[in-house]
Amino acid sequence: QVGTVVAVGSGVAPCVDAVTREDYDAMVASLIRFLDGDTDEVVGRLTADMQAASEALEFERAARLRDQLASIEHVVERQTMVGPRDEDLDIIGLVEDPIEASVQVFHVRRGRVVGRKGLIIDKVEDVETPALVGRILQLLYAAAPPEDVPRELLVPVLPDDLDVLTEALTTVRGAKVEIRVPQRGPKRELAETVTRNAEDAFSRHRLKRASDHNARARTLTALQDALGLPEAPLRIECFDIANLQNTEIVASMTVLEDGMPKRNEYRRFTVKHGQGQDDFASMEEVLTRRFTALLRERDEGPEAKRRFSYPPQLLVIDGGKGQLGVAVRVLEDLGLAEEIPVVGLAKRFEEVYVPGREEPVRIPRDSEALYLLQQVRDEAHRFANTFHRTRRDKRMVASVLDDVPGLGPARRKRLLKEFGSVKRLREQTPETLAGLGWLPTAVGEALYAALHGEVLSTPSSTDGSGPDADLPSLGS
Repeated sequence: QVGTVVAVGSGVAPCVDAVTREDYDAMVASLIRFLDGDTDEVVGRLTADMQAASEALEFERAARLRDQLASIEHVVERQTMVGPRDEDLDIIGLVEDPIEASVQVFHVRRGRVVGRKGLIIDKVEDVETPALVGRILQLLYAAAPPEDVPRELLVPVLPDDLDVLTEALTTVRGAKVEIRVPQRGPKRELAETVTRNAEDAFSRHRLKRASDHNARARTLTALQDALGLPEAPLRIECFDIANLQNTEIVASMTVLEDGMPKRNEYRRFTVKHGQGQDDFASMEEVLTRRFTALLRERDEGPEAKRRFSYPPQLLVIDGGKGQLGVAVRVLEDLGLAEEIPVVGLAKRFEEVYVPGREEPVRIPRDSEALYLLQQVRDEAHRFANTFHRTRRDKRMVASVLDDVPGLGPARRKRLLKEFGSVKRLREQTPETLAGLGWLPTAVGEALYAALHGEVLSTPSSTDGSGPDADLPSLGS
């Protein structure tokens, strides 16, 4: 009905010369305004057209326009008025547990609730609510078109880095954005309604998750049978190593419990052995640290922090027979070989190796048991690579930006706040960096040179240049 109202529909398009491009664009713009809650224009035009048709005795056309008006009134009634006509805002509700978070967003345009969206977010790390709210705002708006970012965002708690987020979203929108927590009145009541929607959505999601329990139990039993385990592996831990050219060697530990990721127990390790790109030595170090912590916390008794107190019923190593041998040796040295079963999952043919067997265990490619092993392995790989990129990027920032003359800590911080990363900085033109109003031209040119491996000659004092003179312009 809305498409009919604005005359955008089948047969009305510039490609068949049924309407001019200008008229078609006007129709589309009218539809967008209507969907954004600006219904007065359409209602007024239809009312005038209906009256004109009636006066011209075109009763069939008048009846069609009357029906369209009735449809619009029905749509408008469903768009609940919650504020003044000039109010544009989004209200975000959040409910979370240690694994996931339920997010609901109500879109208010011209004082009416014109739409809503809901999503379930996996909590890859154990983050506090302010940090989670910041990530949600980035997810919802960082890549959004300007018109989708309202001037006001109501959140359950203020995010970490509030000033940085506010400035970033203001840049996306092209106008000021305010992020705040509603304290009282209608907006507070509306925020509570949105939160209740998030709670209801989370309850439905949990019911669905629980309904999958029987299927997960069958998968764990199938994995037990395939590997000859003494019991179904209710807790599975997987370890992976990530490095690039001997730099920033890191490892990850991911956890499945009852066949579900338990992300608040994921762990990341910075490898310290100093032996270069030796994946076997790295795996040995990480496994030794993890299971030494297990034994230490057992010895400490109930007073222990319990970060590593629970042994896995299955240890999965990302790698073939070589990495499996390392894991077996670590468990034997610590006296845990009889307690913790271990397997190696080789990437090349998804082969599963177990101790004491030369040939891999054949698990059917379409087996849910193999899929579960792949899932925990892929999670470990992703988690390790994410950690590796984070550390590598920090190192790159330190090595590239720290050596730029005139670029002190405050300017480095502002650069990263405005551009987000060294990668984004590298994408900028020399004119953009040299033209930043708060950054001296000479520093902008030196920054561009450092980012692209170029060397700028320093002006000599003998030619009349002082220490404050601009650096020479970049050449080709």
